Amino acid sequence: MSNAPQIAEVAALVGDPARASMLCALLGGRALTATELSFAAGVSPQTTSGHLAKLSAANLLVQMKQGRHRYYRLSGPQVGQMLEGIMSVALNAPPRFQPKSRVDDQMRHARTCYDHFAGVLGVGLADAMTTRDLVVLGAEGGEVTPAGVEFLSRLGVDLSAARAKRRVFCRPCLDWTERRPHIGGAVGAALAQRCLDLKWVERMRDHRALIITPAGRRGFQEYFALSI
Repeated sequence: MSNAPQIAEVAALVGDPARASMLCALLGGRALTATELSFAAGVSPQTTSGHLAKLSAANLLVQMKQGRHRYYRLSGPQVGQMLEGIMSVALNAPPRFQPKSRVDDQMRHARTCYDHFAGVLGVGLADAMTTRDLVVLGAEGGEVTPAGVEFLSRLGVDLSAARAKRRVFCRPCLDWTERRPHIGGAVGAALAQRCLDLKWVERMRDHRALIITPAGRRGFQEYFALSI
């Protein structure tokens, strides 16, 4: 049985510029309102409503209610992985002129890839952990070594909870700006959440770039020998 019709359906949904902008806005892992997504896509509330209905029907988005408000988020890490993969492929397309902005530099330095770290920060952490044999990353998957388990436990990363999740435990994720892998899967998400809890990084408003705090610079240097 061919999967071509399903691929074409998803590709058509993602291929609309407004819907692509909404999905990219949700790559930060946070749930956003329809109003926030309307602003991100630059379209009217009525148009946004139609786009969100189509994305939800295709299970690319899920809706959550909190009081009187409704929020939307990506339906799971596999959607974020798909979007990052498209971005990576798009970099090999013929270049288009697009003036660089401050946000571009911030995104390349440190950002979230759905629920784990990407950019210079994400790749730097992956390099530091693989060099010290704390994590092994292969072409199709990854694993945390016994030394890595001990190291992450000392940092306060809850690997037991990560193992219990219904998702890949550890995998490489090709970084579309650095062209090298960062750590994805449940391990990458748990590490990112621990760094957020420690206030080593802070989320930026309105996009998925991250701010590395002074405490974070000290912490990444102390634990990972990473100057960033």
